[in-house]
Amino acid sequence: MESKNLLYSVYYNWWKNIDKFIFSLIIFLFLIGLFFSLVSTSLIASDKLDTNDYSFFFKHLAFIILGLAVIFIFSSIDQNKLFKYSIIVFLISLIFLFLVPLIGIEVKGSKRWLDLYLLPRFQPVELVKPFLIIFISLILCNQKYNNIFYKYFFSFLITLIVVLLLSLQPDIGQSLLVLFSWSILIFTSGISMIFLIFLFSSLIFVFIYLVFFVQKFEYIKNRLISFFDSESGTYNFQSDKALESITSGGFFGKGIGEGTLKNRVPEAHTDYIISVISEEFGVIAIILISLLFLVFIYSVFKKVYLENDEKIKLILVGSISLILMQTMIHIGVNIRLFPTTGMTLPFISYGGSSIISISILSGVILNLTKRKIN
Repeated sequence: MESKNLLYSVYYNWWKNIDKFIFSLIIFLFLIGLFFSLVSTSLIASDKLDTNDYSFFFKHLAFIILGLAVIFIFSSIDQNKLFKYSIIVFLISLIFLFLVPLIGIEVKGSKRWLDLYLLPRFQPVELVKPFLIIFISLILCNQKYNNIFYKYFFSFLITLIVVLLLSLQPDIGQSLLVLFSWSILIFTSGISMIFLIFLFSSLIFVFIYLVFFVQKFEYIKNRLISFFDSESGTYNFQSDKALESITSGGFFGKGIGEGTLKNRVPEAHTDYIISVISEEFGVIAIILISLLFLVFIYSVFKKVYLENDEKIKLILVGSISLILMQTMIHIGVNIRLFPTTGMTLPFISYGGSSIISISILSGVILNLTKRKIN
């Protein structure tokens, strides 16, 4: 009886204090992904995964249920404990990321997955990203050290370690996303714009050197050349088909189950989900989903504006910027604004690692936007 009362008390206090509008948007985005996994990608993805017809949908549903549990845990935990445990989990996830080039599972020429004993196969970078945001924010807001440039250097060093480990996989898309997140955090913390421009100019120079003079990254050079000159290679096949499907779907789409993209590209249910949706439900679906993301982002930024704690501000800005950038990259690849990067659409794409990652970020956002109790 006491345990029941305790659980009810925890739930009641959690529900009473969280931002219900932001929570509703998160749930709605998850439900959209689940709906499209059922009506647009379930059967074909199940065929590719060599499973029974709707097992893909039920697996997606299981990931979302697990994600909701993760959201509840991260949104209900005490903030000081959240910061403390986040440092520990970040260091553990960094170890996992270090193990990927050594014992990772190679898929299509890249090692991005770990398959450890008693653990399901997962992508360590998806665990690293949310806790990197928190860790860098804690460094930049650490009151023990007054030298701000020391904080910038240490935060850059941590980010550089993550980027180098990602480059070994190789995963340039996630590397750029991590660098972008770090730059947003240091810009928000008040770094000089001149210094930021100098830093990014240096990083661009390093990127050009790696792509054009280091053999390991030759595939990126070929992909870039192919992107700007479609007749020079086959790297644009998937993005060309994705754009073609969006065009053929028109404004209102071909109808449920009538799309063909899901039969023509291997990652339709993850990297090209927005094109699958657009082909069957029309460009109007992309517009509505984009508006939903913008409302979500705006709602969080409204909370940032009202927040006085710099640490919480940084974490919220970093978290929502990461979601925004990943969404923009996914849509940009699908409409051929960017080269193929293998980036999922937050909340909506299939994938256990990406769903858990966005659930952690969502839980942190809900935790830090809770109603303050005096």
